[in-house]
Amino acid sequence: MAKILIVDDEETMVRSLAALLSAESYEVVSVGDGPGALAAARAHRPDLIVLDVMLPGLDGMEVCRQIRAWSTVPIIMLTAKTGELDTVVGLEVGADDYVTKPFNPRELVARVKAQLRRTQMLASHAQEDRLEASGVTMNVGSRDIRVAGREVTLSPKEFDLLRVLLSHPGRVLGRDFLLNRVWGEDFCGDTRTLDVHIRWLREKIEDDPSSPRRIQTVHGVGYRFVA
Repeated sequence: MAKILIVDDEETMVRSLAALLSAESYEVVSVGDGPGALAAARAHRPDLIVLDVMLPGLDGMEVCRQIRAWSTVPIIMLTAKTGELDTVVGLEVGADDYVTKPFNPRELVARVKAQLRRTQMLASHAQEDRLEASGVTMNVGSRDIRVAGREVTLSPKEFDLLRVLLSHPGRVLGRDFLLNRVWGEDFCGDTRTLDVHIRWLREKIEDDPSSPRRIQTVHGVGYRFVA
């Protein structure tokens, strides 16, 4: 049973969404403020988060940014704002989808299902022996890497880093998440180690490392491998 965390301070909205999601056999947890959202995300480890932008204590953009530092959980943001810039900012801090209020609750449930299906597909993709995105092909077993058909040689850490990125195409991956996955939870260094390896990796797989197309920096959060 998938677990959904709803973060919204509008009680009527929360009750409505919780009822619909529960009817679909999802387990629902809800909180009404930003600090509570961060605590609940770590405590409950939800499979998806529905996150309102306007929250007391800490706004949804910052909540999303902080969660993205350590988790790839799908996040659907809710907002009463309609500006294109708000949507762009929400996606840049790591949101997977963006819904403007007012909306049909059943449409949101459909989007929840779509994001959970995508997560399942990514999990399956991560276990494959062959990973491919944006012209980069990795054969995990033979450790063969090709970029547009050209063979590329990577160091062990560069290989592991690229494997994590390729396993989550299009997804914003936080620095802490990447450090934990590649260097381990006991790593005592800092994020500069990651940034240096990203730079080395770009030099080997980007057509123009000074203007990277495949590995994009998401400022204040981490990196995204373009699908």
